[in-house]
Amino acid sequence: MLIHPWDAPHDDAEWQRWLAGHDFGQLAVSGPPGEPPEVQPLHFAYDAGRGEAVAHLARPNPLWRALEANPNVLLSVVDDYVYVPGPWQAAPDAPPEHGVPTSFYAAVQLRCHAHVVDDPDDKADLLNRQVGHFQPEGGSARAAAGEAPYGRMLSGIRGLRLEVTGVRAKFKYAGKRSDEVRDRIAAGLADRGGPGDAAALEHLLRRRGA
Repeated sequence: MLIHPWDAPHDDAEWQRWLAGHDFGQLAVSGPPGEPPEVQPLHFAYDAGRGEAVAHLARPNPLWRALEANPNVLLSVVDDYVYVPGPWQAAPDAPPEHGVPTSFYAAVQLRCHAHVVDDPDDKADLLNRQVGHFQPEGGSARAAAGEAPYGRMLSGIRGLRLEVTGVRAKFKYAGKRSDEVRDRIAAGLADRGGPGDAAALEHLLRRRGA
């Protein structure tokens, strides 16, 4: 992922705040020689204090073989993306039709060392951490090895603890454009009001004022 200086996060807190509100991404694992990477969409729970994300997958998932061959993986999260029409981006002294279309998006990539979790008690703890993240209001029984209702199901899954070893983040929202062009883009996003436009507008205005 190319990250220009004007698209880089202003500090670690910026990407950490954004990631705290996002818990679905794609896990990329190197495939066998000559084969493309394995890519698995998945929910995860990121714990900034521990510097890790946790997830689980079904035991028959082909990703496990690739993980065991190379545990260095990439968890990619992308959101708040929109298409920006060319005329919105045209320079002030250029015709609108000469503007270059582009994409706006926010992205965080976590480089991780993957640890496979197979111990039943550890898997139960990992699952309880995930459920606690996604269902803070409760409503589901706790998982415990050998106990109903989930104990007998633990053998059908494997846990995944992703130890974060590096982070790359990008917020691509007209960072190098003039105030006049950014005003035009902001007006266009507000007027269009399509999927993702409100979030993109918020990023544009926030980063402009930082």
